[in-house]
Amino acid sequence: MSGRARNLLLTGTALAGLALAGGASGQALQGGILRTGTPSLTVPNAAAAGAMPGSTGGQPAADAPGTAAATATAISRGQPRRASKPVQAPALRGTTQRDLRPPQASITSLPTADAAPPPPRRRPPRDEDPWAPLGVRLGSLVLRPAITASGGYDTNPERSAAAGVKGSLFQRYDAELGIQSDWNVHELKGQIRGGYIDYLRNRPASRPDGEGTLDLRLDASRDTRILLETRARLDTQRPGSPDLTAAVQGRPQVWQYGGSAGVQHDFNRLQLTLRGSADRSDYEDAQLSSGRVLSQKDRNQTQYGLRLRAAYEVTPGFKPFVQAEIDRRDFDEKVDSSGYMRSSEGLTGRIGSSFEFSRQLTGEVSGGYQNRRYEDGRLRDLRGFVGDAALLWSPTPLTTVTLRGAAELGDTTVAGSSGTTARRATIEVAHALRRNLTLTGFANFARTEYEGQSLREDLMNVGARLEYKLTRTFAVRASFTHERLNSTATGADYTANVSQVGLRVQF
Repeated sequence: MSGRARNLLLTGTALAGLALAGGASGQALQGGILRTGTPSLTVPNAAAAGAMPGSTGGQPAADAPGTAAATATAISRGQPRRASKPVQAPALRGTTQRDLRPPQASITSLPTADAAPPPPRRRPPRDEDPWAPLGVRLGSLVLRPAITASGGYDTNPERSAAAGVKGSLFQRYDAELGIQSDWNVHELKGQIRGGYIDYLRNRPASRPDGEGTLDLRLDASRDTRILLETRARLDTQRPGSPDLTAAVQGRPQVWQYGGSAGVQHDFNRLQLTLRGSADRSDYEDAQLSSGRVLSQKDRNQTQYGLRLRAAYEVTPGFKPFVQAEIDRRDFDEKVDSSGYMRSSEGLTGRIGSSFEFSRQLTGEVSGGYQNRRYEDGRLRDLRGFVGDAALLWSPTPLTTVTLRGAAELGDTTVAGSSGTTARRATIEVAHALRRNLTLTGFANFARTEYEGQSLREDLMNVGARLEYKLTRTFAVRASFTHERLNSTATGADYTANVSQVGLRVQF
């Protein structure tokens, strides 16, 4: 055998082995054996093998078994039939991801803002005075009633200058009522107090006393207010008073009451107040030691007044003002017991200021001049300084200092005297030893001078008070007062010491 023939034989044998290996692989696939990798696609070589039996039209049958093993093959470089067409479901043909998204809702308005979260819970504010009464609510009004019952000893119940005056035990009863409105507009406030002191060993010296005010503010507009006020006071006369022309028994009563009405308007920082007033004074007849009655009807009078005030707010804590006032005093009897016509007219001018420099210092101070002319030509015009002062100073949170002062011109029945010039000053220093224990020291001084007469009286009293609050409702009070009167009149001086302790019930 030649070399060429041997080479052809070896080549044919190798090709036949490859064909057998391909057939075995197909049978393994049909038998459920998985194969790895990518199978080679072979097609019959028409030129080398010729027509295959069982083929039609001279084309090989691709699905005939054993075709690959019986024919020569070559690796195809083309794609299998339908290999470039993706497999898709008929319903999804031509559908994209955008088509599967739900349609977006059209915006017709801006979204609403979320509700604000609730504010964080805070501790309730600390009560400024845990011992203060809470009051009794009556509709939109808050009432603060209080009752005090006390007892003590007075060394001079009648405030007499006679020698050998005997002291006496006493019982005292006081009733108070505070009123405060709780309205969005307008305001009603007031304070009423009444008391009675009963001397167990000297009944004629027993006497009542009291005072009260009630204010109503009506807000007609933002800048306009209507001001209404009523006031009343009950006092008694001491037996040695110069206005009592004879020695009397007991203490005759004096009633003073009145009211005022006005309007207040704000022009930016300028505030104008116009107020009219009417006040009445009634004096009780006195009982003489002889059993006769001393009439005091000649002292009964009515006073009418008109006042205009202009205030300017320089700063929120400083408001100076100018005030002018005219008044008329008419006595029920044209001529008094001494033969004088006491009716008069007065003209007063004042300047002053209300201030609040800080929470430690607040108050109001005013001063001016008054001229009073009497109907009786024998009485000289009464002229002099008039004023008022009220200061509240808190040097420390536990200490409070209160200063008050007043200067005024009054009437009298002393023969030949036009009237009185009165000056009063008061100082109180209160210190809280504990939150429910307060010690207060006070001193008062008053001087009264009778115009046209060499008559002057100086009244002074000093003392101390102690208040111990057991609860908001109950409190124990104790006090001591030393009172002294020095007069230029003969036999008018006196001294008295008063000690008392009591229980206060407040709501």
